Amino acid sequence: MFLTKAGKEIKVREPKTMKHESLSLKMFDHLVKCNNLEAEMTKYGLVPSEDLDLIKDMIDRPKAAQGQRPYEGRLMSKSFLMDIVSNKRNGIDVDKWDYLARDCYYLGIQNNFDYHRLLNFTRVCKVNGQMQICFRDKEVDNLYDMFHARYCLHRRACQHRVTTSIQLMIRDAFLKADGHITLSTATDDMEAYTKLTDRVFEDILHSSSDELKDAREILNRIMNRKLYKCLGEMRVEETSKEKICEWEKELTQGLPQGLTSEDFELYDCYMDYGMKEGDLIKNTYFYTKEKPTIASKIPIDLEPRLLPKHFSVHLIRLYYKKADDSNLEPVQKVVEERFKRWRAELKAEEERHNATQ
Repeated sequence: MFLTKAGKEIKVREPKTMKHESLSLKMFDHLVKCNNLEAEMTKYGLVPSEDLDLIKDMIDRPKAAQGQRPYEGRLMSKSFLMDIVSNKRNGIDVDKWDYLARDCYYLGIQNNFDYHRLLNFTRVCKVNGQMQICFRDKEVDNLYDMFHARYCLHRRACQHRVTTSIQLMIRDAFLKADGHITLSTATDDMEAYTKLTDRVFEDILHSSSDELKDAREILNRIMNRKLYKCLGEMRVEETSKEKICEWEKELTQGLPQGLTSEDFELYDCYMDYGMKEGDLIKNTYFYTKEKPTIASKIPIDLEPRLLPKHFSVHLIRLYYKKADDSNLEPVQKVVEERFKRWRAELKAEEERHNATQ
């Protein structure tokens, strides 16, 4: 959120990427350099020129889903290593298992996915000439539980409307503090980035600097539970950024005097099973008890019968940022009218689209 709004691009492997994996690669290179790890690796018989690239490919391999060779310095028999940490084929990886177990535990959310059992039924098989991680056919329900647990975690916690409100407030506070303390520029300096911990929140909150006054006020609102208010939420199908920009321009029309578009934010919220609308199991290979070395996609007759009709939910939320809520009642009426009209526009567009099919 913060880096996007600050107009910051993190260029590592591909242009216009802002993924945490990209920053992890930069951090990894920094750790290797400042700790002289290449010399240490050589002591144990490793080849830094090959093994360092292998580690980075395991952290982030964007082209793995397109069937590219995972790494020129490795045999094709080891291509399955690219699917352990960050699986671009189907999203089944230990990174996801880790945060599902940890976050569900600390948030008190039920997690029906059993990774212990799944590991017992995991094998490496050859698929289209490449070695891939495959699963026993009877574990298909367990995998759907994993994707459903991810969706539930996002719906009930990660992208809950109150969570998003606080995220937007932290982002706005950081934007106001940026330039007075090292924030957006830290992505270009890994030594500075190592010091950019959660403590930055406390540093701003307890500062006495005039330059950080606006940022401090926003963080104080979080501590006093005077949050941005979610005035409305609308479920939509795929909506273009241009359409959302049009809606944002409409927000100032008919509002009480003294309010501007800066007092509102339309937030685009997307929750899914891991790959937008797609059913990730379609990209997963399974083996059977009778043929443990032969992998194939799950037959239709073995697919669970109680699958969701859709694998994603797209929401548009409207947030009111001002701490003063004296104008909230008339604002709420305008917002309700706006959402009603936007729903009608979307429905009309859908009907026109269906008529042309």
